[in-house]
Amino acid sequence: MKRQMKRKNRIRFISALLAVMMMATLLSGCGSAKEKEQEETITVYLWTNAMYEKYAPYIQSQLPDVNIQFVVGNNDLDFYKFMNEHGALPDIITCCRFSLHDAAPLKDSLMDLSTSSEAGAIYDAYLTSFTNEDGSINWLPLSADVHGFITNKALFDEYDIPLPTDYESFVSACQAFEKAGIRGYVGDYIYDYTCMETLQGLSIPELTSVEGRKWRTAYSDPASTERVGLDDNVWPGAFERMEQFIKDVNLTPDVLEYGYDIPVNMFANGEVAMIAGSSARVLEFRNQGIDTVLLPYFGQDGEQWLMTTPYLQVALNRNLEKDEKRREKAMKVLDVMLSEEGQTVLANGQDVLSYSQDVGIHLTDHLSNLKPLIEQNHMYIRIASNDFFAVSQDVVSKMIAGEYNAKQAYEAFDAALREPKDDSAEVILTSQKGYSNIFYSKGGNEAYSVMAGTLRGMYGSDVLLATGNSFTGSVLQADYTEKLAGCMIMPNNLCSFQRDMTGAELKELVKAYVEGVEGGFKPFNRGSLPVVSGITIEVEENEGAYTLTKVKKDGKEIKDDETFSVTCLANPAHFAPFLEDESRVFTEGDENVKTTWTNYVKEGGVVLSRPEHYITT
Repeated sequence: MKRQMKRKNRIRFISALLAVMMMATLLSGCGSAKEKEQEETITVYLWTNAMYEKYAPYIQSQLPDVNIQFVVGNNDLDFYKFMNEHGALPDIITCCRFSLHDAAPLKDSLMDLSTSSEAGAIYDAYLTSFTNEDGSINWLPLSADVHGFITNKALFDEYDIPLPTDYESFVSACQAFEKAGIRGYVGDYIYDYTCMETLQGLSIPELTSVEGRKWRTAYSDPASTERVGLDDNVWPGAFERMEQFIKDVNLTPDVLEYGYDIPVNMFANGEVAMIAGSSARVLEFRNQGIDTVLLPYFGQDGEQWLMTTPYLQVALNRNLEKDEKRREKAMKVLDVMLSEEGQTVLANGQDVLSYSQDVGIHLTDHLSNLKPLIEQNHMYIRIASNDFFAVSQDVVSKMIAGEYNAKQAYEAFDAALREPKDDSAEVILTSQKGYSNIFYSKGGNEAYSVMAGTLRGMYGSDVLLATGNSFTGSVLQADYTEKLAGCMIMPNNLCSFQRDMTGAELKELVKAYVEGVEGGFKPFNRGSLPVVSGITIEVEENEGAYTLTKVKKDGKEIKDDETFSVTCLANPAHFAPFLEDESRVFTEGDENVKTTWTNYVKEGGVVLSRPEHYITT
């Protein structure tokens, strides 16, 4: 009897041991599979959702063998500083609101591209704006968005006023229109960028001089730990020119209340001859039948210059150098981004004005008058640090309001730049654990799942369905301020739509999210598949196309006659096809998701959900 008991116990022990070994093997295999997927994935952060719609699918289509995780991040370098501080810097970063000054804290974490062929293709005149004091280069600019004076040529012809060719004729034209009862020029000076661009645009020859470049290098020096103000050589004259411009064009305080719509409507109605703006607006007016051209900024020395903003700047994580295979993949992605076809796709029908010698100039008729300036490399890249945006708005507004003269404006601007920066802010959310934002074929995206589950609780729904661009993936083991908590949500008007529906309707909706719908968004790689919470889905992939095969809840396939409260997250343009059926009315949230989420977190007590194993592909 004892011998039988011992034998049974031995069998049980061996069985248990085998079971443990099998489980360990399975878990090891699972971990190994995840590690392999993570190693094979290149993360690319896009600064705007507009790049996610055509540019990202184009890049992926050119590199079918590279698994790319595209994320709509934030157009703010503070966001990437935060990620860097917590060891989560993406492989490839893009940003539009950019300056070397703001990028300085990231310098040691980014690859030096100064000896690369990609940097070698950029015209030296522009590359100097991205070169660090030590000669290294971390950021490369892509094609330019051009800013200047949007001009109603038909109005000039009607009143027989010559188009301006220099500063003197620009002022004469403004005064001639004023006599005719039409404003010569206005701008949307409620915005920081218009204030900043006007201040710099009037002094481009001086800012691009030897002294101007010397100051700009000092201001942007990553090695400097001191706050750098304005110099006393170039900048006093810039404020004198701004003061003179305000008088010359009769820039009255009412423009400080002008947002986007007022100047646009005045221009369309023939109430103003010229407004501040970009080449994109010129095309809009021409499509409305208004004969419109873009005029450059006129220097006091008679030269003409274009104010440009790189549509984006791109940088690579230095950690890529630790793995040659990953570095090669990332460089392939960079090459596609910088290619002529890539920049054409990025321009999305607008003119391609590239900083690269390898990319030809593609001008539509409405910018053909600017070709000589482009060929002369008279394209100035604005100084666009966060400080310059904020201080320009404050100081230029006060100049227009008559509160500052040129000397007072210079002194106020200089003092504001030198003032120590206060980075302290209240923590409103603490994440006790960090989660990867890599998409895994078995399970999905952990960081996105955390956000989807937490938002499902916030909206009080049985099921939440979100497009793959909804979250930034920044769920880190960290303390979040209000600004950084807001950065967890895709910034470009992510909205919520709610309704109760049957299981049959839910499956139909999930199918549209997975497989794409005409007029909506179509997933173009695994990382762009939707995120769900409260249900699980199974998806088949076939040559880049995706098919929904199962929708389950609590491990069981949902039934057609079941009912669910459902919240959908999407950009309104992508969700439009689902709003067309008037028999199935969705209720749209009063505020966008980012605002709702931020307010929810500010109330306190938010605990982030655990990730769900929500998808199998």
